[in-house]
Amino acid sequence: MATSDTSAADVHDDFDARPRGPRHAFIRTEAGSAGLLVVVAVLALLWANSPWSQAYVDLWHSELSVTLAGHGISMDLHHWVNDGLMVVFFFVVGLEVRREFSVGELTERSRLTVPLVAGIGGMLVPTILYLALNPSGEAAAGWGIVIGTDTAFLLGMLALVGPAVSTQLRIFLLTLTVIDDIVAVSVIGIVYSDGISLPSLAVAGACLVLLAVMGRVGIWRASPYVAVVVVLWVATLESGLHASIAGMVSGLLVPALDPERRLVESAADQFRAFRQSPLPNLQRSARQQLNRAISVNERLQEVLHGWTSYVVVPVFALANAGVDLRGGLLGDALRSPVTWGVVVGLVLGKLLGIGAGALVASRRGWGSLPQGVGPGHVWAGAALSGIGFTVSLLIAGLAFEDDQLRDQATVGVLLAALLAGVVGWVLFRVAARMGEGDAALPTVLSEAVDLEVDHVKGDPAAELTLVEYLDYECPFCARATGSAEEVRAHFGDRLRYVVRHLPLSVHPHAELAGVAAEAAARQGRFWEMHDLLFSRQDRLTWDDLIGHATELDLDVERFAADLADERLLERLWRDVESAAASGVRGTPTFFVGERRHIGPFDARSLIEALEASLDPRVNTPD
Repeated sequence: MATSDTSAADVHDDFDARPRGPRHAFIRTEAGSAGLLVVVAVLALLWANSPWSQAYVDLWHSELSVTLAGHGISMDLHHWVNDGLMVVFFFVVGLEVRREFSVGELTERSRLTVPLVAGIGGMLVPTILYLALNPSGEAAAGWGIVIGTDTAFLLGMLALVGPAVSTQLRIFLLTLTVIDDIVAVSVIGIVYSDGISLPSLAVAGACLVLLAVMGRVGIWRASPYVAVVVVLWVATLESGLHASIAGMVSGLLVPALDPERRLVESAADQFRAFRQSPLPNLQRSARQQLNRAISVNERLQEVLHGWTSYVVVPVFALANAGVDLRGGLLGDALRSPVTWGVVVGLVLGKLLGIGAGALVASRRGWGSLPQGVGPGHVWAGAALSGIGFTVSLLIAGLAFEDDQLRDQATVGVLLAALLAGVVGWVLFRVAARMGEGDAALPTVLSEAVDLEVDHVKGDPAAELTLVEYLDYECPFCARATGSAEEVRAHFGDRLRYVVRHLPLSVHPHAELAGVAAEAAARQGRFWEMHDLLFSRQDRLTWDDLIGHATELDLDVERFAADLADERLLERLWRDVESAAASGVRGTPTFFVGERRHIGPFDARSLIEALEASLDPRVNTPD
């Protein structure tokens, strides 16, 4: 049997192949809010240093009380922002982390090793450097300021100074910040908390248990989760722990699942019924079925990402970035070991800790860097990770009771953000000169269609080619949704449709089903078996496949022998290897001609992409 460094277990769902997923929406939202953060931070600085600076101070010291039946919460606006609004931010972070572990990048635990080592280095080295400059006294309490990375600023700066296409580097950095966020929130919730109230802590613990039970029994409505999280927030606030930990932990307990085919089909049936008879009860049923098809985790992310990116975090920046630099404060800050501890920790510490950690881990064989990401990309991304901003400012406000130390730390955070951006820009330019271009997956088909090997439906000489990498156990591959058949019906003899195998490790019967299709091909019945396998995805065991062969009137003894023929398995591995070399990370993935299709894979989108490929300007090589 042929051997390869690439296996079916290594090739799994990746959002570069499915750009409609939450990760890409997350990237677009966070990167788009980075410019707003810069504007708001500058506005806060200008306001705090203007003739109206007292109004800035008075605003955030204004008291706001919320009471019910004589019981309530009373805090100034600054604390409502830091202890209230920021809980929503960390709740969204928790949702994203849970999704990554359940159905995202971190489902394949081997992909966690390199970012884990890099993330640990990116926290230990900055902490050591900060404590080297501030070894004792109250200043030493600020070590937590240098462990955080602001994801929004990081992605925004990556879009500004990084490669034109940096999808794989973004994924790597986001995976790394998952670790960063978990540790940072743990530090905030435990190290920088007040005295603990056991009764309130017990209520908070009960809320966490309830969230876990709700997820386990499959409650799909969002409102019960939101209600429990609100109670959890109040209990955590009263317990003495910082409320951010309630946001992160509760987000981690909200389940994330891939859409189930039966739920998607049920939603489609309800929608068709509403289209035929637009009545209020059918509209309600259709909406409920659509909600059930998407996990509550992703629905909450969809609703909250915009609010956190464009409201919560900018308001936090407005409340925390306004440092009055007059009266010699700037000069004092530039002479303060606290300021320079923050700057050195974030700028130099993140660079060395993340960069060295990632490269050492990959070179020792503990894991590998994402395809398309080079050492220069890693060093530059590590530099940008020194933009701590949101988390760093929050910890600075918690670490120091002394206003002067807090202001000095804030100056350090702002200065570090500027320097980290400049260092990242320089390192990206150096990487480009060394030949490291885009940090993205390949988009060109690595192996052209071979009429002697590939399975082709339609005129072999057709002007249009649609190649699909598929998995016979994947519920959303084209045969299951009917996309490919609709596309073929639209173009007729102008299109040739080619299928290649990509059995995913998450589907236990996919590899054997692929071999069965190849065994049927030896008897000239590939397409008949292809259609039958997709129509009976719940029946793909060995015995089931023998039954399918009998139904198709194949030579069953020959078919059974071929199922054990390693040469057919090698045939599948050839497709798996070509998929990896072509940047394919999930199924279904389509190539229009030689170019990977990036976008929705419904029939209409594929037809539009194929028609666009006839335009010479579209086919011009980059």
